[in-house]
Amino acid sequence: MNKPYVKRIRSYGEKLLVIFFWLLVWEILSRRINQVIILPSPIMAADALLQLCQTSGFWKAILFSSLRIIGGFGLGLVFGTLLAVAAYNFNIIRLLITPLMKLAQAMPVASFIILALIWIKSKNLSVLTSFMMVMPIIYANIYQGLAAADEKLLQMAVVFRISRWRRIKAIYLPAIVPHFVAAISVGVGLCWKAGIAAEVIGIPSGSIGQRLYEAKIYLMTKELFAWTAVIIIISIIFEKIVMLMLNLVSKKGAKGAANGHTANQPD
Repeated sequence: MNKPYVKRIRSYGEKLLVIFFWLLVWEILSRRINQVIILPSPIMAADALLQLCQTSGFWKAILFSSLRIIGGFGLGLVFGTLLAVAAYNFNIIRLLITPLMKLAQAMPVASFIILALIWIKSKNLSVLTSFMMVMPIIYANIYQGLAAADEKLLQMAVVFRISRWRRIKAIYLPAIVPHFVAAISVGVGLCWKAGIAAEVIGIPSGSIGQRLYEAKIYLMTKELFAWTAVIIIISIIFEKIVMLMLNLVSKKGAKGAANGHTANQPD
């Protein structure tokens, strides 16, 4: 048995032990309090989740919220990247955009959600909220990555008249990727938290936020824990998928750059 395989098994085993430990703590606290309305046991929450999974409304709520939050994330990713590139190339754009980005980062999420309810329908609130939470993070990290590009390499590229596309692949992308990955990792979790919070405040019909609000109003604590677990699971799955796609694109880009470099070597 090779060492990487053993190391991977050990890592999974440690994670399972940690999860088991905190589930045990949860179970002990639940028995100690002995009030389901305050803290149900893990088994009760799991049973509530299984019952929810058997209803069509459960899956419709997941689809409703997921499409909007992922859509807001995608829009934030695109616009944040475009604005960062524009700000890097044109100083006047950077000066104009920076105060807005600072304001977006500093504004409390609840305040923004309440203001946004004045402008748009509640069913689209999670799209706008996710967008506004993700875009400043993407913008800041992409801009930092561009600014971190090696100035000497850029000057050399100009001297040797290297094409803009090759400059992007060989100089800018390696500088951007670490910042971009960090932004994605933070943005994914934040967009789900903000998007669900927007739904809880706006209460759009058929959303996860509506189900959370109803569980809280009617003191359905088991269902509240179950929906919270669903949100966490969906967020983790979405993050894993996005990071996997990033890794595949990065490897493909690195392979293409290596092949291009080899092809241009003198015989």
